[in-house]
Amino acid sequence: MIEFYHVSKQYVKNQYALNDINLTIEKGEFIFLTGASGAGKSTLLKLAFKEELPSKGQILIDSFNINLIPEKKLFKLRRNIGIVFQDFKLLTRRTIYENIAIPLVIRGERKSVIDKRVHSALSLVGLTHRRNYIPEHVSGGEQQRVAIARAIVGNPKIIIADEPTGNLDTELSIEILKIFERINANGITIIIATHDKNLIKMFPKRVIRLEKGRLISDWSKEEIL
Repeated sequence: MIEFYHVSKQYVKNQYALNDINLTIEKGEFIFLTGASGAGKSTLLKLAFKEELPSKGQILIDSFNINLIPEKKLFKLRRNIGIVFQDFKLLTRRTIYENIAIPLVIRGERKSVIDKRVHSALSLVGLTHRRNYIPEHVSGGEQQRVAIARAIVGNPKIIIADEPTGNLDTELSIEILKIFERINANGITIIIATHDKNLIKMFPKRVIRLEKGRLISDWSKEEIL
């Protein structure tokens, strides 16, 4: 599904944000990407959906080298990848329904299709009763669920989440991770960047750990010491 071959990223000469990363993520996996601030987590995620290009190496998704995708065809890659951010990135003057519908509106989908998919996404995250609210009238945990619903509404193959529980307390964080598990149960690959060791212990998944731009460990269902 996702393959990194000797991938490095430099923003400043002789300083690596990522250094010689070799990594394979299979279809339907649930991955925690962890490491201290500045370890390279966000950079790796940005490379996976081609927000940035690697300085060296190749990145393949479904065996296709994404470095070779021209800008005008980049939308085809991103249709298969849903993104969830720590700070939600919701449109404050649009309803929850409208925020979730945005990717489908941009694609030019029919209203009947939009209604069906938005309702399905709202149901999965438990927010059907909030569809006509605006973001400032719901809680932070609910706003993050809106962001997740927006990420899944287009039926992507991959969900990438960068610190999706970073602004939430432990109870809400657990709720959010359970939603990601439900999404993963439908065969969608989940990659979550987090520094929260307690959450990782509660949800034993494959864990990829970065340190100073290098992949230093990769294991499943074991505690982080």
